[in-house]
Amino acid sequence: MFKTIALAAGFTLIGAMAAGAQQAPAPQGQTQSPAATPDAAPKIQRFNVVDVSELPQETQEQVEQVVAQASEDSLKQLRSTIDATPEAKAALDAKGATSAQVVATAMGTDGTLTLITKKKS
Repeated sequence: MFKTIALAAGFTLIGAMAAGAQQAPAPQGQTQSPAATPDAAPKIQRFNVVDVSELPQETQEQVEQVVAQASEDSLKQLRSTIDATPEAKAALDAKGATSAQVVATAMGTDGTLTLITKKKS
């Protein structure tokens, strides 16, 4: 279903998208427009929100491994960036979720960034 499950990579992608949305100046004094992003990172086209319980068992195990290796600081940074990204926050709101429930992200080849949530047990 997902080719990549990552926490730090998801944070980087969301962070880059959020910076573009805020129209931050280009790094190192370049005069590129915010829409002109490097080809190295896929461009986020849309957000999807999926609870880990809805994923196939194998993918759930991969998510659990990522979560087990993630630091609390990286989760806080990810969640803070999500809260600062209106599109990501709206996708969570539409599913009745919050950034506090996001445990990982997965970037699809079609430009969909999936926010993987986990309900508190």
